[in-house]
Amino acid sequence: MIMAKRSEAKEIFLSALEAASPYEAVKKNVRLSSSKGRDRLDIGPLSFDPNKFKRIYVIGAGKASCGMARAVEEALGRRLTGGSVVTRYGYGERLKGVQVIEAGHPIPDRNGIMGAIELTRIAEHAWPEDLVICLISGGASALLPAPVPGVTLRDKQRATRLLIESGATIHEINAVRKHISMIKGGHLLKAASPARVVSLIISDVVGDDISSIASGPTAPDSTTYMDAISVLKKYKIASRVPAAVIKHLKNGVRGTVEETPKPGDKIFAGCDNLIVADNGASLEAAKKKAVSLGYKTLILSSSVTGHSRDTADFLCAVIREIKKSGNPVGPPACILLGGETTVELKGKGLGGRMQEFALAAALRLGAMEGVTLLAAGTDGTDGPTDAAGAFADSKTLKKARQAGMDPSEFLENNDSHTFFKEVGGLFKTGPTGTNVMDVIVAIIE
Repeated sequence: MIMAKRSEAKEIFLSALEAASPYEAVKKNVRLSSSKGRDRLDIGPLSFDPNKFKRIYVIGAGKASCGMARAVEEALGRRLTGGSVVTRYGYGERLKGVQVIEAGHPIPDRNGIMGAIELTRIAEHAWPEDLVICLISGGASALLPAPVPGVTLRDKQRATRLLIESGATIHEINAVRKHISMIKGGHLLKAASPARVVSLIISDVVGDDISSIASGPTAPDSTTYMDAISVLKKYKIASRVPAAVIKHLKNGVRGTVEETPKPGDKIFAGCDNLIVADNGASLEAAKKKAVSLGYKTLILSSSVTGHSRDTADFLCAVIREIKKSGNPVGPPACILLGGETTVELKGKGLGGRMQEFALAAALRLGAMEGVTLLAAGTDGTDGPTDAAGAFADSKTLKKARQAGMDPSEFLENNDSHTFFKEVGGLFKTGPTGTNVMDVIVAIIE
């Protein structure tokens, strides 16, 4: 019975994943047609006469960029001049006219610098009579390292690693990254101006804030150099961040280096940022599947943030209430959550935020019968592991104790991957080619 419930949880998760298909999302939003001798290019709610553009380029970055670019290639055919996208190692695919560059994620590398240079080169060569279609998805911030003068790639790698390990939110991490980058925080759009730019975006951040998705390369930035310094101070890592990074941020506060483009800047008049897929749409697809399987289904939230352990506590409290009183929905029930939690690294183990979530939930639920939970990332990787996430149910702790394992010790050492590898709960999808944050499925009988 437990394996059957795990199978159903997997079906529900995969339905969410299918709804986040970058190829399908862009295919629905980019259409080239001809009627009564008139050509028309529709991009989302926007309509253009393609004959008015001398050239049409594609640039982009992120885990979903290849699937997105393939859809644009198919839609535009010979109308597409060319372009380039940057994606994570292992996520690349062969495209007809768009160059694919694979680079490091979540820690940036030199291939990423090459990719950032190439995207900027294409943007700078675009003229007012050109159209630039920018494809943005999760992971692009790390994949496009373009350090400001005086800051090296190693400096940026060190700063990124410290921010990730500190437990800072993606918004906070990006506030820093935007202010030590030549491409983030609206700078890519600035390079393309005055060409017409349309960005198609797959959101991987809570609230779908376009300035935070991929650090907003084509969006106005409301954060400042002072905000970036405040993040480093908040997480007590300012003294550990490379001196060159601190120097640049302080120069920004003093006004001796230029700020990122802000809301109201004239360059944004020639750009539209359109979200084509997000966590909410994926949860709706998951809900539809769960209902078809006979579950009373509730989407609890698509905006979950905070530490994985705290969020697991909250979900387990909801599960206990369902078992006790039938509120907010009675069994057989399926509770869905989406968002992006964080993990504060204190131990030296191996894991990710969703595996840590599942382990914390297993500890809170104990041997409670009739509960099956799957927590996983839609990008197919959870932290620096080859698993998307993990299952937890009434057998999880039993198997651990039979093997002489103390789950609490694994949790405190941030070693959730090792734990689930031993008890048999890892969930693997391989690279999915998309990213709309995390999805958590809880089945309650």
